[in-house]
Amino acid sequence: MGSERQERMKALGARLRGLRAEAGLTGAGLAQRAGVGQPTVSKVENGRMVPSFDVLDRLSRALGLDDSSAREVRDLLVAVEAAADARLAPDDDGVAGAVLDDAVRSARLVRSFQCVVLPAMLQSAEYARHVFQSAPNSTTETVGRAVAARVERQAVLYEPGRESVFVLTEAVLRTWPGTPTLMLAQLDRLLAIESLNSVRLGVIPWRTPVPVLPRHGFTLCDQQAVVVESFTGEQLLADLVEVATYEETFGQFERAAVFGHEVRELLLRVMKEFRNHSVEE
Repeated sequence: MGSERQERMKALGARLRGLRAEAGLTGAGLAQRAGVGQPTVSKVENGRMVPSFDVLDRLSRALGLDDSSAREVRDLLVAVEAAADARLAPDDDGVAGAVLDDAVRSARLVRSFQCVVLPAMLQSAEYARHVFQSAPNSTTETVGRAVAARVERQAVLYEPGRESVFVLTEAVLRTWPGTPTLMLAQLDRLLAIESLNSVRLGVIPWRTPVPVLPRHGFTLCDQQAVVVESFTGEQLLADLVEVATYEETFGQFERAAVFGHEVRELLLRVMKEFRNHSVEE
């Protein structure tokens, strides 16, 4: 992470920490009032996480900030996003993924499109392990910590007041690491998650032409930011024009996807093919 961006993150965190102290609140108390996780408050205040604008607004309201102070912290966040080094590299452990996981953890509405790799919030522990092992500079220790953190953050799928929409191409279900057994467990997890009231899972089948040729996966966090993933890191975009473009693109993919019983039938069909493949091996 660039030093300029890091310093601005620390400045925002320090100011929020000071305002919390003035309000006589603990980190846990602020988190409860704002409706965010206590780890989110801690990471923001220590300059280790960039909050979405929605999260910042909730923190400001929970702190009871006047217009001047609320505008001040919002300007500090704008300064973070405007830093020259806008591209977010892998986290401090050298493994990409923390930026995306933290951004999702802070959002109430998550919409994710993927064309090759499963969305982070849907990955089983073993699938995630393969994802992190492919990252530059990964080690057994850093991969283990990253997998544990990802699995822990997936608890947000079950939290009330959250909504998640995932759209995949069928290629995602057929681009697999490890073994057929790993994918059978992963597909079984997708079936379980698809049944949640707070989750919509859609797949664009092979038989359906895509409305836009996908160039990469991306995740929209509320209507304030989008995380774009690459081999070497993640880029958090907060420009409202760019976010709106990604929202429109996601809508096109969503309209091309099948949901509900059609998705379940597709998942069961792919699982059957993996079982047959496992027998052949």
